[in-house]
Amino acid sequence: MSTRIRRGSATGKALILAALLTVAVPGAAYAKTVDVTVSTPGATMGPATPFTGVTSHADCPDGLVSGGGADQAIDNDEMSNGNHVMGMVPSADGATEYTDTPGVVGADPTHWMAFGGSGSRSSEAFSTTPYAICLRSNLIRHTQVVMNKANGPTTGLSSKLVTATCPAGTVLLGGGARTTPASVGSLKPIAGFPTFDDAEHHFGSIAAGDGERDPDSWTAVGGIGGGRGAENMTYAYALCSTDDIDLKHVSTTVHFTEVSGPNTASTGQTATAGCSREEGQLVSGGAAISGGNVTTTDFSKATSGGPHLNGSFPSDAVGNPVGDGGANPSYWTAATHSGGSPSPGSYSDVWALCLDVRHGHKR
Repeated sequence: MSTRIRRGSATGKALILAALLTVAVPGAAYAKTVDVTVSTPGATMGPATPFTGVTSHADCPDGLVSGGGADQAIDNDEMSNGNHVMGMVPSADGATEYTDTPGVVGADPTHWMAFGGSGSRSSEAFSTTPYAICLRSNLIRHTQVVMNKANGPTTGLSSKLVTATCPAGTVLLGGGARTTPASVGSLKPIAGFPTFDDAEHHFGSIAAGDGERDPDSWTAVGGIGGGRGAENMTYAYALCSTDDIDLKHVSTTVHFTEVSGPNTASTGQTATAGCSREEGQLVSGGAAISGGNVTTTDFSKATSGGPHLNGSFPSDAVGNPVGDGGANPSYWTAATHSGGSPSPGSYSDVWALCLDVRHGHKR
C-alpha cells in the first residue's frame, strides 16, 4: 500500500517541511538528552566501635547509576579522627559487591553502596551517608561495570594503586574505590579518580587533569597507616557505557581542583570542582588526599599515616551535599581529614566528570 501526497495539500506541505528539517538538521527529531538525579536515603549511624565498618546504600528507582559517593559525618566529637570512608562502589542490588574475577562484572547497576570505617577511635555519633547519581539518557541506555583488584597495601605507611579500564568503543561515566577488611583500622581508600590507560598517564598512575577530554579508566588507591595485613585488598571500579552508542555524539570533560591541606592534626579540608552548561552534565566525581601534583606525576601518598577521606559527593558551589531528589547538580566536593597526627605536605584533590551528548567530540 502506498501513500500519495497531493501537490498543494496542507498535509503534504507539512510532511515535506518536516522531512526537509530532518535532513537539514540531523538528529533534530531525536534530540539527545542527559538528566541526572541524586538519590540518598540519609545517614546510617556508625561505625560505633573501633576497627569495624558500616554499610549503607542509595538506589535509583528510575535510571542507571553513573557514579556515586559517600559522606562520613564527624560531628564535633573529639574522637572523630578515626572516622573514614572505606568504600564507594556500584552494586547490583544494594547489598552485594563485585569482588570476584576482574573484568566486566556487571550490567546496568541501579544501586550504590557506601562503607564507613573506624580506626582505634570511634563514636556513636559517626555516620555514613551514600549518594547515587541516577542517569537517564536516550543515548546511553545501558552501562557495564569493570572491576580490577590487587592485594595490598600490606605494610605500614604504604599504598596500593589499582586501575580499571573501560572496553574499547565505550565511554567512562564514573567509578569507585574500596579497601578491605575494616578490621585493619588504618586501611582505607585514599583516592578514586578518572585517568587514562596510556603511557602519558603512566597507565593510570597519573590522574586526568583539568580540561582533559574522554578519560577511559578509573584508578583507586588504598592507603595504610601504622597497621599491616597480608589479606588487605584494594578494588577499583569503572562505570562504562556499552559499545552500542555513536561516539561521535558523546564526549566527557574533566574538571580538577587541588588545594593544600589538611596539615595539622585533627583538622579537615574540602575542595570543589564543577561542570559548566557548555561542557555538559555532571555524572560523577572523584576525590583524593595525596602528596600533591597528582595530574602531573605518579600518585603519591601523604607522608603521615592518618590522612583519609571523609567524603566524596555531589554538592553545590560551596561544598554542601545535594539532598535526595536534587536534579542535575553541577559540582562535586572532596572532604578530607588529617587524622590524629600532623600531616605536613598533604593536599586535597577533587574531580568532576562532565558528560556532553549535544556536541560530541572527534576521537
